[in-house]
Amino acid sequence: MLKRILLSIVLLLVIAYLVVAITAFNRKPAGQVCRDMELVIKDTVYAGFITKKEVSGMLEKKGIYPVGKPMDRIRSKTLERELAKHPLIDEVECYKTPSGILCVEVSQRIPILRVMSANGENYYLDNKGTVMPPDAKCVAHLAIVTGRVEKSFAMRDLYKFGVFLQNNKFWDAQIEQIHVLSDKNVELVPRVGDHIIYLGKLDGFERKLERVKAFYKRGLNQVGWNKYSRINVEFSNQIICTKREN
Repeated sequence: MLKRILLSIVLLLVIAYLVVAITAFNRKPAGQVCRDMELVIKDTVYAGFITKKEVSGMLEKKGIYPVGKPMDRIRSKTLERELAKHPLIDEVECYKTPSGILCVEVSQRIPILRVMSANGENYYLDNKGTVMPPDAKCVAHLAIVTGRVEKSFAMRDLYKFGVFLQNNKFWDAQIEQIHVLSDKNVELVPRVGDHIIYLGKLDGFERKLERVKAFYKRGLNQVGWNKYSRINVEFSNQIICTKREN
């Protein structure tokens, strides 16, 4: 019985010590000032797409730049709401550290296609099918979309094709240009080979491109990449090739 009482007392003392230690660790020094702001880009492939200078500029413009201000007066949620208005930021989280640093974690909107339409519209399309401004600092290789590109068609249909390219190393490296015709049929301009791939409608584009890839392996590797000027995979289970005129 005595051992149980002693054990209970020891456990209570340990718990009390832990509570005091945690409280002391989390307690910020009185009047602590924010000494720096750290920007963390979650999608590091696109690091530099959003810069610390841009983030600082937005906060300075609104008069809520945190560096030099008391930590207890900095409202993280207010900073998050303001930074979320940036057209290139998808999600943002701000939090304070015990050492007086404000961390800003940013998830960027990821561009997947560059649209340069015949109607004069010029913009990026992200992987959620929304439009990004043309002055986005995109450092990645993106396929260019040209022709009669209606914005609704780009946001509803083309972005799915862009996501496919983003996730498919072979076709992402191969497709340089996507050309949209007036009837919304689609042609692809590859980087390798002097030919056009005619998809027709975007419906079933994955199956169509599987047939093209198989044809590349079976046919073009034997006869040469410049033998045909046009490879038509509009129709199911059929490839129609147009030979290049000499």
